[in-house]
Amino acid sequence: MTSRSVPRRRQTLRESHAASRNGTAVTPKVINAGPSLEKAELYGIDDQRPTFSKLMGLAGRILIETIPQWLAVGAMLGLIFGGCCSNVFALEAIIKVEPASGTLLTFVQFLFVAVTGYISQFDWTRPPFFVKPNRVPIRRWLINIVLFFSINVLNNHAFSYDISVPVHIILRSGGSITTMMAGSLYGKRYSRIQVVAVLLLTVGVVTAAWSDSQSKACETTPGEEVEGTVPKFSTGLAVLLVAQILSAIMGLYTEETYRKYGPHWKENLFYSHLLSLPLFLPFSRSLVSQFMRLANSKPLALPVVAGQANLASIPAGVQQKIEGIYIPSQVAYLATNVLTQYACIRGVNLLAAASSALTVTIVLNIRKLVSLLLSIWLFGNRLATGTLIGAIVVFSAGGLYSLDSRTKPAPKGKPGSGKAG
Repeated sequence: MTSRSVPRRRQTLRESHAASRNGTAVTPKVINAGPSLEKAELYGIDDQRPTFSKLMGLAGRILIETIPQWLAVGAMLGLIFGGCCSNVFALEAIIKVEPASGTLLTFVQFLFVAVTGYISQFDWTRPPFFVKPNRVPIRRWLINIVLFFSINVLNNHAFSYDISVPVHIILRSGGSITTMMAGSLYGKRYSRIQVVAVLLLTVGVVTAAWSDSQSKACETTPGEEVEGTVPKFSTGLAVLLVAQILSAIMGLYTEETYRKYGPHWKENLFYSHLLSLPLFLPFSRSLVSQFMRLANSKPLALPVVAGQANLASIPAGVQQKIEGIYIPSQVAYLATNVLTQYACIRGVNLLAAASSALTVTIVLNIRKLVSLLLSIWLFGNRLATGTLIGAIVVFSAGGLYSLDSRTKPAPKGKPGSGKAG
């Protein structure tokens, strides 16, 4: 007899005694055992089926109940790996031709995300801007906006300093180093495994950067050395280092914002891109010149596609117009870069809203490894031996870092320390 059935039995006895004293007939209660039998059948209680059938039925029920979670995880990983890796392909296709177009890439990406984000934030009942009321104070987003703008501009601007895409990926994979440093200053505690992993990350990043700089120094001619190729590469490394430090600060700041106000990642995505657009005004002339260089690039091979297609039924005049379509190849890659970057950003924001900054760093490190392999395979990039060793150490340390991704709880701060910035 369970503890729940005892009070019910006592209540039934009290009611029967009261009815007998009053002289009224005791009406028997009818108990519907249907729900209990259905629950017993659901969980396999008193099930006469073979063991294999029971296990298959249990596995099917678990699969059905977890389908929404698996779909959400699949969507996040699909957006991150599919969008970000395709983005690297389009990025390298542009950088190979115009290394100094990083600022234009950043501006077009911000503009596209701001326009599409406005659709999700549109509210026709709130003129004149028709924007939904923000859940997070704007002053809280301002710091995030400045950090986000600076990180993206610096990361794309680093290509102007003789930084190749594979080396760019390897150096940015050291984000766990700055994440742990900023987290320690913020009050977080990390395990020994994470500390060892970060030390290995540091060794791998330094090895890859030093080896790549030495290989560039050996490849340059004496005349090029006078112009300062290696110092230019060192400047690119410094730019990436500053971007990594700011990225770690922004990750912790965003995590704290989500913890305090809720995971409103769509609002973060919209305001961080929209309010960053005025910051591009000082670069307006550079943006125009960069776009004109991309617009004057070689056209895509559309006549070849049109010749392979079956256009016999199309009039000759229309066919000539199709074959005469001129789409600059670099502009097409720019559009591809923007679309894939948008998919990548949505995936990262979904992941950031559902997990910690540490988990986001680990997933992005794995994604960067896939992007590095694709860059070497598709574009024939050759890395020095030391750079390859550094890459192996970096991504191995990232895997070790993920073995113990739980941080110790941060000590409680003073009551006045939780004010929004």
